[in-house]
Formats: sequence, structure tokens, C-alpha cells
Amino acid sequence: MSSRPSKDLITVPNPEPGRDYEIVCETDEFTCLCPVTGQPDFATVRVTYVPDRLLVELKSLKMYLWSFRDEGAFHEAVTNSVLDDLVAALSPRRMTVETVWKVRGGILTTVTAAHP
Repeated sequence: MSSRPSKDLITVPNPEPGRDYEIVCETDEFTCLCPVTGQPDFATVRVTYVPDRLLVELKSLKMYLWSFRDEGAFHEAVTNSVLDDLVAALSPRRMTVETVWKVRGGILTTVTAAHP
């Protein structure tokens, strides 16, 4: 396999830095491990942002999200980590990260974190 998970987020220049426009990146293939049971957790991750000077390169975002697969983390920690890492890499004007976790024990969980 040539692709490997990575925490590196690659950025590219925004072709329209003078205009506010919204970008939505979404995947329903996110997985990590429950830190209590070690069982896999599955989620849809939606990143919505208004860029400033930089955009996230999509393959690097995919590899970044893949890097959580073998990590134990609570839903809230994952959502806030993704937001923090993307904000640090991009310095967007606005950003929201929403995670919708598959039902476990009869409870569906949605976590939303926003910047600023």
C-alpha cells in the first residue's frame, strides 16, 4: 500500500482570498477506537469553513482523518482535535467541525465544535 495515515495537513493557496465562500468536506468513513472498550467507533465527519489565504489539500485531509483509526479517543476529543489542527494549519475566517457518530448502545451522538 503506497498511502499511509499521516497527521500532516498540506495546504494550497486560496485562488479567491478576497471573497468569502464556504467549503464543505465530508466523509462517512471515519473510524477510531473507543478508549474504554477498544471497540471501533464510526462517524461521519463534516468540515465547513470559509478560507482566508489557504485551503486544505484533500488527500492530506483524507490521510489525516485516517490517522485516527488506531487511536483511542472520546467523540468530543476527536472533534475538537480535528478543529484545532485544521485551524492551526489554515487560519480560516470561520470553521465548524461536526461529527455524527453511529449508534452505540441505542444513542446517536453529534458533536459540533466551531472557530472562532
